[in-house]
Amino acid sequence: MSASFHPSEPGLAGLELLASAVILLDASGRINYVNPAAEILLENSLKALSHQKLAALFGNQDELDHVFSQALEHRFADVRQDLTLERTGREPLHVHSIISALDDPRYTILIELRENVQQLKLNREERMLDQSQVNKELIRNLAHEIKNPLGGIRGAAQLLELELPALHLTALREYTQVIIKEADRLQTLVDRLLAPHRRPHIVGDVNIHEVCERVRSLILAEFPLGLTIKRDYDASIPEFRGDKEQLIQTVLNIVHNAAHALAERMLAGDAELILKTRVARQVTLAKVRYGLALDLHIIDNGPGISPQIRDRIFYPLVSGREGGSGLGLTLAQTFVQQHMGVIECESRPGYTDFRIVLPLP
Repeated sequence: MSASFHPSEPGLAGLELLASAVILLDASGRINYVNPAAEILLENSLKALSHQKLAALFGNQDELDHVFSQALEHRFADVRQDLTLERTGREPLHVHSIISALDDPRYTILIELRENVQQLKLNREERMLDQSQVNKELIRNLAHEIKNPLGGIRGAAQLLELELPALHLTALREYTQVIIKEADRLQTLVDRLLAPHRRPHIVGDVNIHEVCERVRSLILAEFPLGLTIKRDYDASIPEFRGDKEQLIQTVLNIVHNAAHALAERMLAGDAELILKTRVARQVTLAKVRYGLALDLHIIDNGPGISPQIRDRIFYPLVSGREGGSGLGLTLAQTFVQQHMGVIECESRPGYTDFRIVLPLP
């Protein structure tokens, strides 16, 4: 069994400082050394990993053994490729690897691993799209199932009210009115659920800054005290084809939610929203590559989104505030996806950033 690496060993101590994960294997593919970044990536210590076969740590061992043997056969030539490291009971690791053969009896193979952020992003977007499709079908079917009985309940309550004896009309009418009003409330909810699927997609030329300015004026009219909305616009962003009213509703839903979350800061007078636009280049959206894309950020300095609902904020009827319908972000996601774009969120206390990315011509 070969000796483990010591950080003080000349020529190799610098590996401790690298941000990328570095692993040194012997000729049999066993681990002799991992740097701190590799310990973090592999979620294990050097002591626990030492002398284990690296390939045996993952479900796709045969594939990895083949890659390592290629490096040995072509000594001093780097093997560069994207790898998926399959892990039992956990999501696989998507990494970009550089595998090199070394002229050293102790350290035969050097492996450098970096998480493949683009692949992770694509996988996340794919899951979001799949979930969104499921949500839309669920909403459509559920709304239609609710709609018909609601009409019957409301009609029956109205007929019952007409048949009530005059003597008891005032006392009993209160109950029939409760039925009618609750049926109307549920009907309004159902109509909102079905709205994105009913309204035609009206396409025209859209200037994103006109959309932002419209939303800004609406929000400042509703929240005139204690709230500052800053503009950080890239004036070079071109017009694009889209449904202006849908995009106004999308941005308005997000900004409106943010404004409600800023209630305490408004009282303190330091509530802040930022509308920021940029151009993103070489962006992949729903597996399609675009040379240019609109990168719109809606940033607030509120308390952040609760960790309990952070992963579910785009699901129907999930709301982070009292009295919220839980439909605003669901509709926003639907409208963005109808424009072939994606919507993402990063949130922590004091900082929440909703990012909308749409393809540009």
